[in-house]
Amino acid sequence: MDEKKNAIFTICLLAAILFIFTAADFFNGERLYLEMENRLLALKPEPERESILRGEYSDAYEEYVSDQFVGRDKWVELRTRADIFLQKKEINGVYLGADDYLIERHLPEDYTEETEQKRVDALCRLVRDWNARVMLVPTADNVLTDKLPAYAAYYDETRLLERVRQAVGKRRYVDVYQALTEHREEEIYYRTDHHWTTLGAYYGYLAWAETAGKYARLYDTENMTTVSENFQGTLYSRVPVVDTKDAIRIFPKTAMSGVSVTYDWQATADTLFEESYLLTKNQYGYFLDDNHALVEIETSYFAGGTLFVVKDSYANSMIPFLVPYYRTIYVLDPRYYNGSVSELMESMEPEEGMDVLVIYNCAHFMEEFRY
Repeated sequence: MDEKKNAIFTICLLAAILFIFTAADFFNGERLYLEMENRLLALKPEPERESILRGEYSDAYEEYVSDQFVGRDKWVELRTRADIFLQKKEINGVYLGADDYLIERHLPEDYTEETEQKRVDALCRLVRDWNARVMLVPTADNVLTDKLPAYAAYYDETRLLERVRQAVGKRRYVDVYQALTEHREEEIYYRTDHHWTTLGAYYGYLAWAETAGKYARLYDTENMTTVSENFQGTLYSRVPVVDTKDAIRIFPKTAMSGVSVTYDWQATADTLFEESYLLTKNQYGYFLDDNHALVEIETSYFAGGTLFVVKDSYANSMIPFLVPYYRTIYVLDPRYYNGSVSELMESMEPEEGMDVLVIYNCAHFMEEFRY
């Protein structure tokens, strides 16, 4: 009799919990955007016959429930604290590194040689068509190896970089790996975000200037301007219980006047830095107004030519270093542009031609580069 009562009690308790959460979800309503993770949330899918038969509806509904579950943020925080208490070294695809570094995990099995060859072939077509230079930036797990937990697995990007160097040739290849490893003891990557810092981008710029045969402008690395001291980036969003905060710094001479910036053929600005982002979770958006399909930069007093940059978000903090060398700079992020990259470049090319530069971090290059 006691076992029967216990079984009934358990069933009733589970039913009550299910009812409470279902009711809470119903009255809670859908959220469109999650600022903590800087992304749109999945919305409730419509049950259509074809999507149900193909199994797409169940997958979409599972994603919707995961994103819209009531109290989701608190549950994520609770689970993360439990993982840290259990002394886990990796949480949600992020390594808990030394010196308060959160380092994004990239596993070797996720980046095959077949994918490498496919991306490199596309890159070689672009280089061949436009005589482009290539800057592939290693991610923090490949440079800050001393910060990784013991025996932490990571995709060795030196294999990709060597393949790219051989494919495009030494004259077209910007060796950022060497530049960053020489300064690995400095703050060249954020502790809570997957991007390199302005200082890291500066060393990347110096490597570009050397390869491109440009006179490098040397900036004072000891007297940078701090624009924020409370940045907690994309990796903090996955491990939202650490107390670490990053500072965002710039070189004051890069905040120049006489610049006209057009975003996506519409919005315009007179600066490369958008201060309103410093009041949001997405503070890296301070650089070049976050991500856009196409950014057009015109300067009023530099007589250089035209530069076309094909990039991911790593380039955003490096573009200010390139402005003094060109009168016009086009910045294309193929992730946000649905058309043909080559056709757009042809339509933008002036009669005298233009320089072309590819800037991606290695992981994003493997995951999403296209031409």
